[in-house]
Amino acid sequence: MTKLKTILITGCAGFIGFHLSKQLLINHYVVVGVDNLNHYYDVHLKEARLKQLKEYKNFTFELCSIEDKAEMEKIFSLSQIDIVINLAAQAGVRYSLENPYAYIESNIVGFLNILECSRQFNIEHLIYASSSSVYGANTQLPFSTKDHVDYPVSLYAATKRANELMAHTYSHLYDLPTTGLRFFTVYGPWGRPDMSYFKFTNAIVNGEKIEVFNFGDMKRDFTYIDDIVEGIVRLMDKKPERIQVPDISSTAPYKVYNIGNNRPEELMTFISVIEDKLGKKAKKEFLPMQPGDVQATYADVEDLENAIGFKPKTSINEGIGKFVDWYKKYYKLK
Repeated sequence: MTKLKTILITGCAGFIGFHLSKQLLINHYVVVGVDNLNHYYDVHLKEARLKQLKEYKNFTFELCSIEDKAEMEKIFSLSQIDIVINLAAQAGVRYSLENPYAYIESNIVGFLNILECSRQFNIEHLIYASSSSVYGANTQLPFSTKDHVDYPVSLYAATKRANELMAHTYSHLYDLPTTGLRFFTVYGPWGRPDMSYFKFTNAIVNGEKIEVFNFGDMKRDFTYIDDIVEGIVRLMDKKPERIQVPDISSTAPYKVYNIGNNRPEELMTFISVIEDKLGKKAKKEFLPMQPGDVQATYADVEDLENAIGFKPKTSINEGIGKFVDWYKKYYKLK
């Protein structure tokens, strides 16, 4: 029997990292998980996710921040890693207005450590999280990976675009195959409490007002977590090759994909689905657009579908239903 590969997943106790780690463990991969369990949101939720992962014998956990160069080098040197999936980052668009340094430390310095370790230890494929936020205030819909992404409107978006540029440099200089994934509003069970759907659910359950920005005139390409995981798993063995074509701008083994539902939903529709699943109406407070926010996101996923024969497809009705079921169980609601 061929030994399955060893996968390093940074941010393994985070929302996407947890679901991806669990799926790979079920598929019998060896998973080395790294997370610093920071306090950006409820640490108990991260610990509850991690507790599930630790039940698998093929899982090893390292408590570490990716910006700790010495510790990251130690983890790489001891683990014989084949593929790296970097999901560790300081997340959140609005928080970047309050604490900009956290984004530079984790998303820039930390990502540089990931690139350097991947180069030094001959990693066969580095997959990393980018974001739909790189498209900024782009009004041409759907967003295509061929679009210019030179005008970010938040520091978070700027760091994610910087990650793509840094990855391309390492792909070009060192033949390191890198794949960036521009995630579009990921949601689902075990999600992040700072995300709108989680906040809305909390507020509705507790009879509190929900904040509806841009007076409700927002569209988002909401993408269910299982579709995100499926896309990443399929891309693991789809490492980019160096292109030997003389007349294109880059020949590096480098790719960037959108990974979204390819179907933007009105924010008010999204809220109504949450209300329906909870059986309770929201008290709404309509507010203007927040700095760093955008009016609409919409993913063109043709490249992704051509590469792996798959695109996200879960409806918000199904996805929100699963999230609300989990929420009630986790918080012990009747």
